[in-house]
Amino acid sequence: MIEINSVSKFYGSTQVLDDCSTKISKGEVVVVCGPSGSGKSTLIKTVNGLEPFQRGDIFVDGASVGKAGTNLSKLRSRVGMVFQHFELFPHLSVMENLALAQMKVLGRSKEDALKRGAALLERVGLFAHRDKFPGQLSGGQQQRVAIARALSMDPVVMLFDEPTSALDPEMVGEVLDVMTQLARDGMTMMCVTHEMGFAKRVSDRVIFMDVGGRILEDRKKEEFFGAPANLHPRCQEFLSKVLQH
Repeated sequence: MIEINSVSKFYGSTQVLDDCSTKISKGEVVVVCGPSGSGKSTLIKTVNGLEPFQRGDIFVDGASVGKAGTNLSKLRSRVGMVFQHFELFPHLSVMENLALAQMKVLGRSKEDALKRGAALLERVGLFAHRDKFPGQLSGGQQQRVAIARALSMDPVVMLFDEPTSALDPEMVGEVLDVMTQLARDGMTMMCVTHEMGFAKRVSDRVIFMDVGGRILEDRKKEEFFGAPANLHPRCQEFLSKVLQH
């Protein structure tokens, strides 16, 4: 479903992704972790063309992201993206946030868009809040709306860029619960997160990146968490600090 082949990216003379390669199969859940500044968010944003790259290529469901003639708008309509800071329209109601892109991008009628939006708000437990504005919701509720909005576009892949890092600790669980159910329903997911409990419980594979934008580990979760002595020393160091708390 996602194929990343030898991707490198530069900001001027600074290299932020260094020859990154991985594949994510349909229905697979892959967690990307690592220290701040290791290129995790940049990597996930290259998948739907939000960040350009200078070398390599990326394919999503067979379509090349980096090819000059690729319709990135069409591609992004099939790749759901959930950001750290919700990115909801503050002047639109929850339901309007879900319906707008469906009508503008997918060409759905207002009736169909509202019907799809209602079903997804029910799925994330927020149907009762459909007429509220984002500012009237908690951070966790806003993130669940953002997930529902991404799902309303019927994506083939869901990308999550640190979806819980801006939330109060009490709200993290409600967002992870929605993501866990998505994974169990068979959604292909690539998720940048520090939530190692989520990675242990839900992921199929874990990718570890280090400063300089290199992928140092790409293993099944059983190998990643079950045999830490076999991991790259930098990865062992990272896990020892993350898992002890």
